[in-house]
Amino acid sequence: MGCFTFIKVMMVLFNLIIFLGGAALLAVGIWVSVDGGSFLKVIGSISAQAMQFVNVGYFCIAIGAVLVLLGFLGCCGAQKESKCLLIMFFAIIMVIFIAEVAAAVVALVYSSFAESILKAWATPALKSDYGTQSDVTQIWNTTMTELKCCGFINYTDFSGSSYYSSHHSYPPFCCQSNTTTCNLAAAESSTIEGCFNRLLLTLKQNANIVGGIAAGICALEIAAMVVSMVLYCHIDKNGVS
Repeated sequence: MGCFTFIKVMMVLFNLIIFLGGAALLAVGIWVSVDGGSFLKVIGSISAQAMQFVNVGYFCIAIGAVLVLLGFLGCCGAQKESKCLLIMFFAIIMVIFIAEVAAAVVALVYSSFAESILKAWATPALKSDYGTQSDVTQIWNTTMTELKCCGFINYTDFSGSSYYSSHHSYPPFCCQSNTTTCNLAAAESSTIEGCFNRLLLTLKQNANIVGGIAAGICALEIAAMVVSMVLYCHIDKNGVS
C-alpha cells in the first residue's frame, strides 16, 4: 500500500466516524426536540437538571448537522478523489479553526469587556425574570446549587428584583444557612461568591483539562486540513477533477 493510498484510506475512515457520530448526535437532537419527555426518562433526573442550561435538542441538531456535512465532504472527497469536495472540506475546517482562535483571543484579551457584556445581560434577567419565569429560575437555581454561588456578581443582583419584591428576602443560595430567611443582614454577612467568579475559579482549576481538550481539537483540525490539502495536491498533480 502506497503512502497516498494509506492517507486516502485513513481520511475515509476518519470522516466516516465523524459522519456516523454526527448522524447519531443529529438523531438525539431530533429525539429531544420532538419527544423530550421520553428522552429525560432514559437519561435520568441528574442529567435532566444539567439539560436546563442549554436547549440541548437544538444544540445537538446544529453540531450534528455540521459533523454530518464535514464527514460527508471528507469521506466522499477522499473516496471519489474530488477536488471540489476536498476544498469545501478544507474551507469549512479552516473557518471553524479561525473562529475558535478568534474566540480564544477575544476571551483572553477582552476578558473584562466580556464580563461587562455578560453582566449587562445577566443582571437584568435576574432582576426581572428570576422567580417569575420557570425556565430562567430553574437555570439559575441549578447553577447556584452546583457552583454554590449567588447571583452573577453577588447577592446585590437580587436587590430590587421581582423575587425580592414578592418574597421580601434573597434566594436561600445567598446565605450560609438555608434554614432561616435570607434577609439583607444575612446576605451581607455571607461569604458566598457570585456565580461568575465561581465559574472562573472552576475553569482555572480545570485549566489543564480544558487546555488539553482545546489543543487536541486544534491538532485534529490542523491534521484534517493538511491531509485534505495533500490529497488535493496529489489529485491536482494527476489531473483528476
